[in-house]
Amino acid sequence: MENKFKISFAIILILAIIGCQNIDKKEKESVQKETALIQMEFGKWKTQNDTLGVELDVNNFENWFDLVNRTEKIVCNDSLPKVTLTTDNEIKTIYFRNTCLKEDPARIIKTKNVIGIYNNKISKNKEYGIPLDSLESVLRKDIENKGKNLEFSESSEKLTICIQYDNKNDFKNLPNILKQLTVTYYRITNRTDLKILLVDENYFSLPPHPKAKI
Repeated sequence: MENKFKISFAIILILAIIGCQNIDKKEKESVQKETALIQMEFGKWKTQNDTLGVELDVNNFENWFDLVNRTEKIVCNDSLPKVTLTTDNEIKTIYFRNTCLKEDPARIIKTKNVIGIYNNKISKNKEYGIPLDSLESVLRKDIENKGKNLEFSESSEKLTICIQYDNKNDFKNLPNILKQLTVTYYRITNRTDLKILLVDENYFSLPPHPKAKI
């Protein structure tokens, strides 16, 4: 009887050890999976503290103007408006370079240093309605110009992407626009210093868009 008890106890002990090992293994795999996530930050100044970041959820806004106004309020409170995009293997945070209009009312950016995205279409200089499929070629022209052609960006550091919608268009496509912008910019430059502004007609004057023919 005593031998049977010892054998039973030994079996239970072995099973318990195996069970603990399996739990430890699963916990380690879970930790490894979490740490394997690629984390990238776009548009943040090196001196900025990411604890000041305030998340913008596009789905919480009824229209584009409300989203831009919220962005400005965050900036005027010395915080950083941002959008976080998460996939199975990547966490990407995009910080916007908006400034507080109350403190900086005269926002002047040279048109040649701007690529506009208006209602999911690209605008550059006097060209409008360029499809998003052409984003990489448009970006390359500005990034690789280095001041040679006066119609394009003076330098990649001065290049600014201004995103704008009107209330008749689906601004909730913004996360997809940001994803395409960051992926394309990083592929071309291997950098994350992308400057993106969320704008309306009160913040920054993009080149006038052609009126629809009636």
